[in-house]
Amino acid sequence: MPGSPITPELVQEVLGVAPHVTVVGDLALDGWWTGRAQRISREAPAPVVEVTRRTHAPGQAANTAANLAALGARVRLVGVVGDDPDGRELLALLRAAGVDVTGVVVDGPITPAKKRVVAGDQVLVRIDEVREEPWPAAALEAVAARVGPALAGADALLVCDYGAGMLTGPVRAALEVARPGVRTVAVDAHDLAPWADLRPDVVTPNAAEAELLLGVPLGDAGTGDQVERPAGGPADPGGDRVDEVVRAGAALLAASGAAAAVVTLDVAGTVTLEPGHPPHRTYAEPASEAQASGAGDTFVAALTLARAAGLPLAVAADLAQAAADVVVHRPGTSVCTAEQLLDRWQRRRGALPAHELVARLADERAQGRRIVFTNGCFDVLHRGHTTSLEQAARLGDVLVVAVNGDDSVARLKGPGRPINPAEDRAAVLAALACVDYVTVFDTDTPIPLLEEIRPDVYAKGGDYTPEMLAEAGVVRAYGGELRMLDYVADRSTTLMVERIREVGGTVPTARPAGVAGGPAAPGAPGSGGGSIVADVPAGRAAAGATAGEPRATAPATRGDRGGDAAGPTPRSR
Repeated sequence: MPGSPITPELVQEVLGVAPHVTVVGDLALDGWWTGRAQRISREAPAPVVEVTRRTHAPGQAANTAANLAALGARVRLVGVVGDDPDGRELLALLRAAGVDVTGVVVDGPITPAKKRVVAGDQVLVRIDEVREEPWPAAALEAVAARVGPALAGADALLVCDYGAGMLTGPVRAALEVARPGVRTVAVDAHDLAPWADLRPDVVTPNAAEAELLLGVPLGDAGTGDQVERPAGGPADPGGDRVDEVVRAGAALLAASGAAAAVVTLDVAGTVTLEPGHPPHRTYAEPASEAQASGAGDTFVAALTLARAAGLPLAVAADLAQAAADVVVHRPGTSVCTAEQLLDRWQRRRGALPAHELVARLADERAQGRRIVFTNGCFDVLHRGHTTSLEQAARLGDVLVVAVNGDDSVARLKGPGRPINPAEDRAAVLAALACVDYVTVFDTDTPIPLLEEIRPDVYAKGGDYTPEMLAEAGVVRAYGGELRMLDYVADRSTTLMVERIREVGGTVPTARPAGVAGGPAAPGAPGSGGGSIVADVPAGRAAAGATAGEPRATAPATRGDRGGDAAGPTPRSR
């Protein structure tokens, strides 16, 4: 398992481990009062919300515990709630989620709660119910007494400190006593400094928490060199922040007392800092923040589960990012289930969305890699396609294949096409060892994608001339190289379909019949017809082997692509 690229099979294996994880932390109840706002109050210039629905979910460490349980972990929770309706609601929700709450103490009149008033899809106000007085000493002693039993036989300890005052004094002392018996300890804390003596295996600060720990802005804390980003590549909105985190890495680890850190950067993803390993970047999917909350809890839950299951930290961060991306697209506080995470990786076998492809290629360029881009319909993959792709891969270090979407293929090829839907075509291409990344575009030409990606080389089949390609001017304008490849005769999807029909066969289609547009001749623009490279640089290994696992998100080094290789070796990111 260590060092393996993430595949649906690996995700399934991790989720099947069902590690025992103990969560110790501050608990809260999240709530939403949802209704209609159709008038303004006479008492004040404020909307009147007619509440039609009230919903609740576990918050803070309780949400982290619920996420762990949803991902298949056996979870024991240690904390304290008030003896009030919110406390009873929270405990009921946790029990329903499969969390063991025997370690939760009930004491005091108030359970911390965050309740939002929502009209339509807009949060109008958030009401926080907080304790004005510290938790009673007796309550903290009771919590401390439950730490040891809750950690018996645990594979991992996850501390979630939101600064509510419970994780102090006797509770922290109990955790330090129990620490030597726990294999994996993760700390997610607003203030990490007090947890340095616990010697965590990993901490997960966000940028603000990292700056609080260091006492200075991230940009002033580093002593290392800036990460190189070659000119001419696409912009990376989080690049400067990533550079700052990397340069501050040694100081962050020293101040936190941790063996490693995963710094979360909101829409810029995360950066994993682990001595002896290069910094590892994950990329977040952009999403509306109107009502989403708790994605950070999901991230640290999935990260801890993956580490407890034995995944390397960088791979665990990739899996955790995927789990966070699942919940960030939903309103409110929610969890990522094992089924949802597995489904996400199954869908990621093929195409990457354009925004994620752009971000990943920025990382490839930062490591000095030459990007090659080609495109086509690839409706029924044949020898002409694979020959072309193998040879195109030799023009650089990273091969990106852009696939025409179903509507685009129908416009180019006419009724009855495509035969295979874009999802299937992308998955087949992603399974080829010579292909690093696959994406789908729905325009008639890939010009918008080329302008965004700006590949070093644009490779196209020899059934074209540069004058035929509208893309040629775009590539030359940004300083890219256009490479025309030799044409392989009698190798095209159109010819294959015609031969099948000549012998009386029926060719299925991925679309309903009757789509407007006339059929295109073999080698028409967008066809991705078979071809081989003319004047290919020498010294590159053949790349025709099919990898054991699709690699749309875990490219291998080009040198690992010999035909007799056992499978791709993942690059450390």
